[in-house]
Amino acid sequence: MRPPRGSGLRFQRLRLENWKNFTRVDVPLETRVFLAGPNAAGKSNLLDALRFLHDLVRSGGGLAEAAGTRHGIGKLRCLAARQSSDVVIAAQIGTTDEPGLWEYELHLCEGERHRAMITRERVARGGLDLWLRPDAEDERDPERLTGTYLEQINVNREVREIADLFRSIRYLHPAPQLVRDPDRYAPRRDDPYGGDFLERIAQAPQNIRTARLRRILEVLQAAMPQLQELEFYRDELRGTPHLRGKYRHWRPQGAWQNEDQFSDGTLRLLGILWAALDDSGPMLVEEPEVGLHPGVVAQIPKMLAAMLHRTGRQVLLTTHSEALLRVEGIGLNEVLVLIPETEGTAVRPADSLRQVADLLNSGMGLPEGTAPDSGSPAAKQIPLFRAGQEETEDAPAADAPLA
Repeated sequence: MRPPRGSGLRFQRLRLENWKNFTRVDVPLETRVFLAGPNAAGKSNLLDALRFLHDLVRSGGGLAEAAGTRHGIGKLRCLAARQSSDVVIAAQIGTTDEPGLWEYELHLCEGERHRAMITRERVARGGLDLWLRPDAEDERDPERLTGTYLEQINVNREVREIADLFRSIRYLHPAPQLVRDPDRYAPRRDDPYGGDFLERIAQAPQNIRTARLRRILEVLQAAMPQLQELEFYRDELRGTPHLRGKYRHWRPQGAWQNEDQFSDGTLRLLGILWAALDDSGPMLVEEPEVGLHPGVVAQIPKMLAAMLHRTGRQVLLTTHSEALLRVEGIGLNEVLVLIPETEGTAVRPADSLRQVADLLNSGMGLPEGTAPDSGSPAAKQIPLFRAGQEETEDAPAADAPLA
């Protein structure tokens, strides 16, 4: 079950302890979040904490499955963990009108036979605890601590709104080769790598499918004016679903191309834009700029805003793109900078970095590098942007933030 469209329920804060790259992270999350940092800093690992929450409650999931697919709690635990070795994920959830409405906190350790065991599970609403584990029943039967309350449908009714939000999380990292040749891969439903992309389009009712493709075409034409039409069809021989686009060409009638002729960047972007209309929960997007020209990359925030403005759906994306982060309208509070340090990776909102504040107070823009106070040479390679930067030929401005 998905949260109702337009409900506005989203993640407002995330705290991690001993999770992969991070000994401790405690950061606010806006409706739109950009994760910037060098390779191997942990951008994908931060998104994976939210994917872990999704895996707790998805069909066929649960704590054992979520930990098992990540090779156990021992592999999740940060190598720099010191005093407390528990792996902790804690989230604050709310709406614009009711910030901090819900709190969910999960502490995990590795038990016998390398099983994931709960050392603490807490759910609170309005600051009042609804669940706090271990409880008396857990003490009598420790086996209960191998599963969360959230995954137990018969007991989670009063907090099912949280479970529904976690279940609605969608991770996207489309692999164009799987879209072009789906026969080589048997995708599962909601495949993050796009193996089910064409099938999802095919399963949409015709009127909804047509309306969505028309909307996507309108958005794409701002960055790809040569694209004139976008349509779905099935081939006559096998009934296989296809997507094709008509491009302006030297021929009077233009030229049609199937999905197997689209560029990698175009296919990735199509998959992301379709998913933005196809679901209502938080979107986790990996490097949407891959394979795209900087001029198109600079339009991505505007495209996502156009897709998501009706629901205010939350989107968190990782990026290495300077062109994307330069876009006017991205707020400093929307960017989280990942900075590798000796004891794991630090995560800092861009508006909290000392150099950012100093430059803005002096009336200047942000530099191409990032804060020197990070103490990490690698961090100086992280691209930032400056608020209100003049548009460049390759990077046209996007419109206002989603929030």
